[in-house]
Amino acid sequence: MALTTAKHDAPEYSVRQIEVPASALSRLEPLIGVERYRALRTAAAQASRLLEGSTVWNVSSTAAGGGVAEMLQILVGYTLDANIDIRWLVMSGDPEFFAITKRIHNRLHGAAGDTGRLSANEKAHYENVTAANAGSMMSRVGRGDVVLLHDPQTAGMSAPLAEAGARVIWRCHIGREDENEWTEEAWSFLRPHLAPCDAYVFSLREYVPSWMDESKVRVIPPSIDPFSPKNQEMSAENVTLTLGRIGLLPGSGNGSPGLFTRGNGVSGRVERPAAILSEGGSPLRPEVPLVVQVSRWDRLKDMAGVMRGFAAGVPGRIGAHLALVGPSVADVADDPEGAQVYAECAAIWEDLPVEARRLVTLVTLPMEDIDENAAMVNAIQRHATVIVQKSLVEGFGLTVAEGMWKAKAVVASSIGGITAQIVPGTGILLEDSSDLTFFGATLVELLARPGEISALGARARQHVLESYVGDQHLVLFAQLIASLSR
Repeated sequence: MALTTAKHDAPEYSVRQIEVPASALSRLEPLIGVERYRALRTAAAQASRLLEGSTVWNVSSTAAGGGVAEMLQILVGYTLDANIDIRWLVMSGDPEFFAITKRIHNRLHGAAGDTGRLSANEKAHYENVTAANAGSMMSRVGRGDVVLLHDPQTAGMSAPLAEAGARVIWRCHIGREDENEWTEEAWSFLRPHLAPCDAYVFSLREYVPSWMDESKVRVIPPSIDPFSPKNQEMSAENVTLTLGRIGLLPGSGNGSPGLFTRGNGVSGRVERPAAILSEGGSPLRPEVPLVVQVSRWDRLKDMAGVMRGFAAGVPGRIGAHLALVGPSVADVADDPEGAQVYAECAAIWEDLPVEARRLVTLVTLPMEDIDENAAMVNAIQRHATVIVQKSLVEGFGLTVAEGMWKAKAVVASSIGGITAQIVPGTGILLEDSSDLTFFGATLVELLARPGEISALGARARQHVLESYVGDQHLVLFAQLIASLSR
């Protein structure tokens, strides 16, 4: 029976459903082993039994362009194979709404982000947009269903959904270990909207605010899917074809496409080119070591700092290229700063000395086909010699685990969830991510030691297999949902 609520005028903003193909849980067994697979099946069966007749709804702010969307592909796809009715909805909003929520995002990370306010006007607009989205769900969501709201954009939907009989979980994918004036402002804005929730999920215990009811808190780190287009095995030949097709390696863009397997098992082809800013022609040479950072165009990811540190410290000391890779800035609806940050990076690139500029490439990848985009990232990461994640703050930074899964040496900031992923012997942590001289020197030293790169990569892959493959993520969510169903 669907929930009912007071009649709304036709809402200006509404949710839309994202279709995700089921992913067979059984394909995880050869990777994770019999014991872990048995635990996964047991948890899935219990959750399926307790949820009989109910639906699990996930609500996020975008279907593509970030780690939340990628994790939902995993969560939804595998859960469907567990005989659980699970679905994914994406909310809508206007530029003002996403500017407000980006401000909240930055301030939960402890940074101002911009000079904007989180006052009564912003509160009213946020509540109007989230209420309209929640209203558009009422004909779909049944009493006793479970709703997982992801990140600040969706928090304002909790009250109407809870009042109408849904069990509401808020999943926060971001945070900061300590508090400052910005985190306090952001949490003050969100706190009234979170009171109706039945549970809260964080990636790290340190991100839980002190006022939150500890009995409702669960810590569930995110995970990767080894079989997704971004992480599936890819031959060296296919890597070369893919990078040639998108324009990063020499070769005609009209040559053979790179191939990959989509989430639904159908073969896919990398056809679209990337938009590349480089000093003329195909920027990379196969024989030259490549340093890569893949992230959204977000100031907190510090693409500009990576470029400056590389340009000042690497050219003339050791042969290497740098590629900064992000999504097309026109295709990430919930990140209004993306185009501005990319433009800033392009201006910095223009001002580099010519010898450094020849070694640095800015890449934006098309987002029309999400699986194709993921396959492009897979090929770039597999071609890389060293993968960087030099964020200034980081909620978790799943690009680190993705690089480690591909047996790459990762150099990353010692902050947030990155420190949980890189344990001793599996990568290099930068204690001070703002020290660009040390960052450049670290790259030079590592690139000069290919044996260490190989050893770090091998240990990194094993660590991800033990700790960040999706079965453990799924078991913890199944246990949480089961606890709400008793």
